[in-house]
Amino acid sequence: MIIKVCGMREAHNIHEVSQLGIDWVGLDFEPKSERYVSQISSCAGIIPDYSSLSDLSSHDSSQQQQRPILCGVFADDMPQNIVTRVYNFNLDVVQLNGEENMVMVDNLRRTLDPDIHAGIKIMKRIVITKREDIEKYKEYAEGVDYFLFDIQDNLKDWSILEAYEGKIPFLVSGNIGIEEADKIKTFSHPQFYGISINEKFETAPAVKDVALMKNFLERVK
Repeated sequence: MIIKVCGMREAHNIHEVSQLGIDWVGLDFEPKSERYVSQISSCAGIIPDYSSLSDLSSHDSSQQQQRPILCGVFADDMPQNIVTRVYNFNLDVVQLNGEENMVMVDNLRRTLDPDIHAGIKIMKRIVITKREDIEKYKEYAEGVDYFLFDIQDNLKDWSILEAYEGKIPFLVSGNIGIEEADKIKTFSHPQFYGISINEKFETAPAVKDVALMKNFLERVK
């Protein structure tokens, strides 16, 4: 199970959190977000030098001692903006949170891979308010690498995800906090790949509580 920490922005905070052994760092490029990473920023200004880290862990042992996967979060953005950020921040994953269709996804992948970032991965977020929402995955089943099932507050039981019959790995998000540690440890699905955490671990927008996150990781790993 991978741990994605989304909504990060401060280099020092990213450095501290990375040393805990998290797998993905999420950078939010949605302009209306409190955690928005400004377009004028660049990798050099926000992403720390991971070569100095000595205790990174990863689901892939070959990535030991390297930086976490960098995931850029977008919603109905113009393709050229996404391409610019992939290049400037050396993003490994593009997460699409809007109403993007498969034509857009296909065109984006062709533009990025291999010229901008060979092997770029694309993840589509699907908001889950009821069981039927899971069926939306079928629209993207042939064109994305991961799904992010964003479970809304009205749903407390992750067993609803048993309805997912696809072959593409998925992450789960949805206001996940330390109180969900036991639920995460007992949840099982053949395509369950990891979780995405954010607000419940913040002291301020885009600033993660390192001690709280360390406690959480010790409980779920």
